[in-house]
Amino acid sequence: MSEFVDYLHEVLEQFGQIQARRMFGGYGIYHDGLMFGLVLDDLLYLKADEISAEHFESRGLDRFGYEKGGKLIKLSYYLAPEEVLDDPNAAALWARRAYEAALRAKSGKSRTARK
Repeated sequence: MSEFVDYLHEVLEQFGQIQARRMFGGYGIYHDGLMFGLVLDDLLYLKADEISAEHFESRGLDRFGYEKGGKLIKLSYYLAPEEVLDDPNAAALWARRAYEAALRAKSGKSRTARK
């Protein structure tokens, strides 16, 4: 596991226990079996939906995207604010928002982040 992912266990301690699983050259970050975060190139992205995306967008945080077949595919994960990595209270708040978006997605009560 990467040092960055190991550090996330520490940073997100106030939020609760997390698990990291390797996927697509990065890691999925899980809590209670739901993926709420994504780590690629030592950057943390957090799940968002139509309810929570405004928190990210109002701060100018980018959505995670990748190119496939010459087309940009954007996922419902946004770059986490910098303070998440330095402030356990901020980390817990943002992780909770991301986890709640994952819960809504699982229950079908929310659409994914805006296109």
